[in-house]
Amino acid sequence: MNLDKQKNAPIYTALQQFRRKRVVPFDVPGHKRGRGNPELVELLGERCVGIDVNSMKPLDNLCHPVSVIKEAEELAADAFGASHSFLMVGGTTSSVQAMILSACKAGDKIILPRNVHKSAINALVLCGAIPVYIDPKVDKNLGIPLGMEIEDLKEAMNKHPDAVAILVNNPTYYGICSDLKSLVKIAHEHNMLVLVDEAHGTHFYFSENLPCSAMEAGADMAAVSMHKSGGSLTQSSLLLLGENVNASYVEQIINLTQTTSGSYLLMSSLDISRRNLALRGKESFEKVARMAQYAREEINAIGGYYAYGAELINGNSIYDFDVTKLAVYTRDIGLAGIEVYDLLRDEYDIQIEFGDISNILAYISIGDRIQDIERLVGALADIKRLYSKPKKNIFMAEYISPTVVATPQQAFYGEKISLPIKETEGKICGEFVMCYPPGIPILSPGEVITKQIIDYIEFAKEKGCSMQGPESEDISRLNVLKEDF
Repeated sequence: MNLDKQKNAPIYTALQQFRRKRVVPFDVPGHKRGRGNPELVELLGERCVGIDVNSMKPLDNLCHPVSVIKEAEELAADAFGASHSFLMVGGTTSSVQAMILSACKAGDKIILPRNVHKSAINALVLCGAIPVYIDPKVDKNLGIPLGMEIEDLKEAMNKHPDAVAILVNNPTYYGICSDLKSLVKIAHEHNMLVLVDEAHGTHFYFSENLPCSAMEAGADMAAVSMHKSGGSLTQSSLLLLGENVNASYVEQIINLTQTTSGSYLLMSSLDISRRNLALRGKESFEKVARMAQYAREEINAIGGYYAYGAELINGNSIYDFDVTKLAVYTRDIGLAGIEVYDLLRDEYDIQIEFGDISNILAYISIGDRIQDIERLVGALADIKRLYSKPKKNIFMAEYISPTVVATPQQAFYGEKISLPIKETEGKICGEFVMCYPPGIPILSPGEVITKQIIDYIEFAKEKGCSMQGPESEDISRLNVLKEDF
């Protein structure tokens, strides 16, 4: 990484120069630097709406960058050790989908864990690729899916030697990391591309004390959520490419779905945040790791909770662990994670990332302070004292292995009927059902609906999980295929 060059922020600089020129706007957006919408100015401020502008020659064009955006993408590639990078303004969803749409066409097979984000399966609906799912092992105590194991990948490759790519989640929401270097080596030996959903791993690129990054491991493409741990604005992301990927083709794929009106607020936030990480990321993420470790120690001292960390590493399904993640198992105090999530928000004004059936996740990043950690710890101690219940035997896992009988595209576009959810056992699902976050589908199009899955959905609804996916607003009905495959 060239630190001298990394001090530059070309999009930010171009926007500053543009503001000083006081250009008269006869283009979009129609608010005309906020003059047409004073309430928007009151909400966001003059500086913000003043740079909410359209593409023009001095500011380049996201669809085919040739000047300041191109320079910003080159600086991002340098900072992250990639051969090429793209600024993405459709969230990491757009980055994940661009990877899959670039690697696969209709009828191609892709090997991936079933506990992927919905964006990956949505991409299969769009392009018609065929998923070869690897069922992840599950930690039966914590109820969380683990990483991709080498032997499971080899078995999938032997059964499906015609697969064109593999997709790996690294890290998972819970901080679980796979042996990425070995997975890449094996996949490349079989002439398969390696795509990495690295939404929660931006920080891996800026500390030698954290797990291996996708580009360091030799992956072909990686989707990086800069707005999560990287500090940029919500919805901004990066797509990183390795040296053997045709960047011009990927650009064409991106332009199939990405907006032609790229937000300069999002792009400049990516530019500034990349500079911040390149210059100060190492010290920032070491501080984040220290805060997360302090939080784990304090939460575990309360008793009843288990804030897990690097002690889980087993060299296989948990090859490494992201120590910046603060995931806490709650069921030993008799509360589901979502119940603790609700109590923290409603009674203590603390907003954490999510609560599921067994765990909560508090996202620790470069903007956190130690006093905020202490407030969280105090609230958890209070919740245990005031709200704990006898432990009950409830669902043991956040992930249920599916039976897949149709591709996501076949099922999504197939002829469907709507049934009450309790009458769908044995039917083939034609839509998605998930708790969001984390956005990992409980059911995807083409999967058989079982009693265990129905019970899980009902339990998650009862506990207050935020459910989405089906046409049915209250998740009381599901669309199922009219005919079996």
